[in-house]
This record gives sequence, structure tokens and C-alpha cells, in this order.
Amino acid sequence: MRAVGLVFALVMAAAPAAAQDTAPSSQWIQLALGGGEEARAVTQAATCPAIAVDGNALPMSERAAPDANFPLRVCSAPIPAAAKTASISGVALPLMPKNPERILVFGDTGCRIKGNTIQNCNDPKLWPFPQIAQQAAKLKPDLVIHVGDYLYRESACPDDDPRCAGTPHGDNWASWNADFFAPAAPLLAASPWVIVRGNHEDCERAGPGWLRLLGPTAFDPAEPCVPHLAPYTVPIGAVNLIVLDNANAPDTSIDNDQLPAYRSDFAEIPKLAKAPVWLAMHRPIWGAVTGPLGLRVGGNRTMIAALPPHALDKVSLMLAGHIHTFEILNYGGHTPSQIVAGFGGDALDATPLDLAGADLSGMTVHDGLSIPGFGFMMMTKAKAGWAIDVYRVDGSIERKCRFQNYRLDCPAQ
Repeated sequence: MRAVGLVFALVMAAAPAAAQDTAPSSQWIQLALGGGEEARAVTQAATCPAIAVDGNALPMSERAAPDANFPLRVCSAPIPAAAKTASISGVALPLMPKNPERILVFGDTGCRIKGNTIQNCNDPKLWPFPQIAQQAAKLKPDLVIHVGDYLYRESACPDDDPRCAGTPHGDNWASWNADFFAPAAPLLAASPWVIVRGNHEDCERAGPGWLRLLGPTAFDPAEPCVPHLAPYTVPIGAVNLIVLDNANAPDTSIDNDQLPAYRSDFAEIPKLAKAPVWLAMHRPIWGAVTGPLGLRVGGNRTMIAALPPHALDKVSLMLAGHIHTFEILNYGGHTPSQIVAGFGGDALDATPLDLAGADLSGMTVHDGLSIPGFGFMMMTKAKAGWAIDVYRVDGSIERKCRFQNYRLDCPAQ
């Protein structure tokens, strides 16, 4: 009897560890092509876990098998449109309400380690993405839009450098987990996401990993990295969000080889969805940075060269990152207003505080501004338009703005 009791005790002691070993390392909901919700999970288990939808167990499909760089299995499952609840391994997944009214936007969240450029990943003041994700999760947004650039740990940390000692680097699961999945965990658990591709997810850097883990299309590791994805629509209540992949569009030169693809993308925008349309992309077509002698400069030359007349007529608002700051820009005429929200964690860029009158590669800014510092923004549906709260890292509000009648405004406080 004592032997039997000992075996039983050992089994019970091992059970929690076994359950922990098979639970997903990460799980989340992202909006797929056409706006359907899709559950994703990354797991060490030998098979994909089941997903419980409204209490019914459904199988998840293997999206990508483990390999040397990604020794975990990636699984996925579509969520039925009428579903009210979903969970994996007993952990609830956040589903998007039919009419999301609180939309959080940010991007450029990773910690930069590239050559001699080293951000202090161990100092929350210098890499605050973990704190931003925690504070943002407390607000329980209906939807998160990440405007691109997730993985910045490209180079090995120099020996004994305390800013990044022990950090992984390169396009592999360890780096993706350190730069994105682990710090983003509270927010992944709180809200569904729209995932925009950034230039750090191009094929020369972290493109294969992004396509495997977060890409909106099917993944085949035997196929070459896909350098460019066609635009697609994500309905979010009364607004149609169009996601545009411009990760490969050079800013300061025109890539003539890419012009046909981007011209085709822009030509599709009026056909993809009815107004009101928001356009989400990583690189802003016209965003501002501080140039030589303090001049206000900017504009993506490849995108500008590819843009045909009237392609943006249905678009009322553009969302982007890439420039590491928060900006609002009104251009006047029929050009939609722009929000730049690349202030989610990577080292900040110097940008002019007053953008009124800036000439950005031929586009004049009617009025606009930038707000220094790290943070995130929340767009909340109002009776007329959208209220915009720009948050600091600690969860306090830095500035209150609004989007109404095709204009962005941040009244003086």
C-alpha cells in the first residue's frame, strides 16, 4: 500500500508540470483576411491543442511545424462569426464585439540591437514596451492595431554589455518571444489584434518569422519568403479598415521595380470597401522628421511615385508607424488625415513639434503636431467622430485629441 501511495503521489506531483509543458507558450486572436477572427497558439506540445468555442471542443490546425529556429508548433483555428466565447487550455480568448468602440493603436515596439546601436532593453525607461502593454491591457480595448515593427534584436549583444546581456538575436522564436510575445502577453490576453507588417519584417530581416507567426495568409516553410502581400479589408463595425503592406517601400529613393505592385495596391483600395475607410500601413506616405539644420522633412518617395489620382478618395484616415513618435497631420484638400503612432518602445526619433506648413516631398501640411515620448493611443467612438487619448507609459493621459469631419485636432490644454 505504501508503494502504491508513493506512485500516486509522484503522479500527482508531476501532473501540474505536465499540464504546464503542454499549455501554449502564447495564444491570441488576430483579425484575418476579410475580417474573420482567427485564434493562434504557439506550443511545445506534440500536437495542436483543441479550442473550446461556446463550450464545444474544436481542433486547431498546424500552421507551422517546429524547426531549428522555431522549435515550437504554431497552430490556428477560425472563430465562427456567431461565437460568444473561446478558450484554449482553459484560458479565455478575447473576442471582438460586433461594433468595436475602443481601438488602441501603436507600433514600433521592439528593443533595438543592431551593430553599435544598442538600446537598453533592461531599463524600463529606455525600453518601456512591457509597461506599455501592461497599462494598455488594463483599459481592455475592443481592438488593438499594431502598425508594424516587432523585432529589433538583429545583432548579438556585445560581450558583458549590461544593456542587453543574455538577449537572443535574429529571426527565431527566442528573439520573437523576448521582443514581442512575452512583453505583449497581457495585451494579447486582453484584446484581439490587427497585425500590420513593418519594414523590420521584410524578407531580409524578420520576414520569415513574421509570416510564420503573425502573417495573415497560409504559411509554407518550403516556399520562399513572400516580400509583399496584397491589401485586404478588415471590417471593424461601421469602419472598414484596409491593411496595406508597404514594408519594402524605400523612403528616400524611388524603387522602380516596386512601383507596379504599389500602383496595383492603390488601384484596389477604392474597390475593396465602402466608405468610411481607414488605411493602416507601416510607413506613412507623408510623415515628418527633423532633418539637417532642423528642417521639417519627410515623405515616402516610392509610395508617392506610385500613388495615382483619387486612389485615397474613400479614405478618411490613415494610420501608420515607422517614425518613432506620435504625430497628427492634416494635409487639406481631399488628402486624408494621418496619425503616426510609432512610439511603442523602440528608440524615439527627433520630430518637429509644430508641423503646420511643412513641405513633405511636395505635400504641404495644413496643420499638425508631434508629441514627444513613448506611449500609445486609444480611439473611442463619440457621438460625432472619435475621441483620441494619447497615453504616457504609466497609463496617464498626455493629450486629448479628436477625429471628426475628416480632421484631426488636439486642442490646447
